[in-house]
Amino acid sequence: MASKIIHAAGGVVVRGGARRRFAVVQRSKDGLWVLPRGKLKRNERPIVAARREAAEETGFRVRVHEFVGAITYRTRGRAKIVQFWRMDAAARPTLEVAKDVVAIKWLPLAKAVRKLSYPLEKLFLSGVGHRRLADRKRSLRRMASARGAKAKRPGRSTRRKSR
Repeated sequence: MASKIIHAAGGVVVRGGARRRFAVVQRSKDGLWVLPRGKLKRNERPIVAARREAAEETGFRVRVHEFVGAITYRTRGRAKIVQFWRMDAAARPTLEVAKDVVAIKWLPLAKAVRKLSYPLEKLFLSGVGHRRLADRKRSLRRMASARGAKAKRPGRSTRRKSR
């Protein structure tokens, strides 16, 4: 008889403006550092569980964005699938942190990757995090470009004529 799959969800939770920081949490049961995540409750949708778990484990309300991927591994003889969404944390913590979390660290991407305990999560965050930072840079360039276009007056060139 095949064993049931364990379903979990979580977030790649980020906060900060230009100095982006990624959340990693330390579990009380084993002291390991992981991304905020947890098992789905009965009949709970993965995206709802991801928001709930990220908020419970970081103490911050989060805004959920796009799905960024999943990791799959075996634990205690059963397959486990953890789905992740990109999330932005609120400016300040507003919630009580769950009892199963000993510590939370907000770290730059490279330090967050090094802090994680599981090699699979390190690889996952590294790929997703670099993509996230690249998306952020593109977004900032687009915003700056749009502001620059608004600042130009119609009919006037911004180039200087060479003499």
